[in-house]
Amino acid sequence: MSASAGVKTMYLIKRRPGVTREDLMVNWFANHMPAVIQRQHDGKAAGKLHAHKYIATLFDADMNGTYPWDGMAQLWWDRKLPRPKVPTGTTPSDTFQQKAEPYVPWPTTEYVVVPGDLETAGNTLNAPYPATRSGFLKVTFFVKAKPKADYGAFFTHWLEVHAPNVRDAMRKVGGLRYVVSHSVEPEQEDYAGIAEIYVRDDAMWSELSKLMKPDGMEKWVDGPGLLMLRAQTEMLGIP
Repeated sequence: MSASAGVKTMYLIKRRPGVTREDLMVNWFANHMPAVIQRQHDGKAAGKLHAHKYIATLFDADMNGTYPWDGMAQLWWDRKLPRPKVPTGTTPSDTFQQKAEPYVPWPTTEYVVVPGDLETAGNTLNAPYPATRSGFLKVTFFVKAKPKADYGAFFTHWLEVHAPNVRDAMRKVGGLRYVVSHSVEPEQEDYAGIAEIYVRDDAMWSELSKLMKPDGMEKWVDGPGLLMLRAQTEMLGIP
């Protein structure tokens, strides 16, 4: 399975204490995303390094009604960015960063296993982007590895055994899209990678869950550390 070109960089977003979820989301969409979009367009025009795709996921509450992460921004770059000396937003540059905890880039290598197309149409009466899309259920697995895991063997099994297992189940139920992203530097990250599964609704997810059987991933995955978050809305910055 071949990797997508470049580096897919994640930014996990969590609001500061006392900030409401609505306040964070409104400022993300209205104040932060337009500025990020403009910087990438300016960088492209100047021939500088820039992200060529930018999407953000808005997570629902978990089964306990809490938000381990409020959202996740994803930007696709041609190469890995330098690791910052201090997290972004430590000194806020906009209202969104006043509302969000400081965040750091998490570089990954992307593998599109089921390349279903999702809606990317922009707005018609305002600036095309940022825009939103919904009408699906997205389930994201944040996969934590066991201590001293052999990441080479783990990632090989993930791509050559587990991903085909999930892909075959997705095809049986008519799933929309399935993407795996592996940490470029797994020893330095909280998670070895993520899996993003798009289905139409809860009924399809339930059907898919019944079809997915154990395939040996438990040899490497820290079960208690595995985090699953659902989402029904994404924000499109650069589709």
